Formats: sequence, structure tokens, C-alpha cells
Amino acid sequence: PCQTPFLPLPVLQAAHCQMIKDLSACLLGQNLRVDCRYENKTNNPLTYEFSVTKDNRKHVIHSTISVSENIYRSRANVTMHKNLVCLHLQSFTTSDEGVYTCGLRATNDYTTNQIRNITVIKDKLEKCAGFSLLIQNTSWLLLLLLSLPLLQAVDFVSL
Repeated sequence: PCQTPFLPLPVLQAAHCQMIKDLSACLLGQNLRVDCRYENKTNNPLTYEFSVTKDNRKHVIHSTISVSENIYRSRANVTMHKNLVCLHLQSFTTSDEGVYTCGLRATNDYTTNQIRNITVIKDKLEKCAGFSLLIQNTSWLLLLLLSLPLLQAVDFVSL
């Protein structure tokens, strides 16, 4: 999706490549986690906004762009990893259901914000853990396997 046009405008070209690839939601215990995965073609800092629309009204949950609403301020936090912005909302209940929106924009990118929506209904949410835990466990397992020859070498030296 991020083709380089034949134009002498590298700055503009990079700006258009801020793409949200995936938005997913899951339950971690009683907490909601919304993962906003993106592809970033610029090194500019990222600004974000997570909001929920319910009863035709938008409520800002957590944002670097605008002010979060009081009812969410103490319950919400955001973590950022490589190409992933995660919203964590504690004590998620049916009153928090609605259409969740992730909006991203790279600093100094004056093109339109990248926005993706997902409908979140408590009874239809899957439990988180599985996938991300598998990735973490796999990396630990890989690290352990890679370090086995090293541990054997250390044992040999100590003999």
C-alpha cells in the first residue's frame, strides 16, 4: 500500500504512509485491551487518540491530542511498543460498550489522521492472553534453546 510515487516530494510521500493495519479488542481479566497496530514510514513522534462512541456521542478515553474525559482518566492508560499502541481500560463493564476508535497521526504530518473503528461488546470479546503470551513464551524458549550450548560450555570449563 505504500508505493513510492515518481515525484520529487519525499516528505509528502512519507507522510501518506502512516497506516493503521489492524484494530483488535480483547478482555484481560476484567480489563479491556484495544490493540492498534500500524505501519510507520517516518521517524516522527506519534500522537494518538482512543475514544468510544455510544448513544451517538464521542467520549475521549486517552489521548495525546485532546483532553480525556474524567470518567476514564483514572481507569485508562496506554502503552506503546514498536508499531503497536495499546489502550488498557480497567474494570470494563457493559456500560463501556460501544464503537472504539483509534486515531493516529505522526507529528508534522498534516494529512488526515489514520482512524480505525471496532465495535466492542463485552459478551462477544475474546480473552487476550493466548496470542501475546505465546509470542513472549516463544521468545523465552528460543532464548533458552540458544543459550543451552553456552551453558554446556560453562559446565565443561568448571570441570
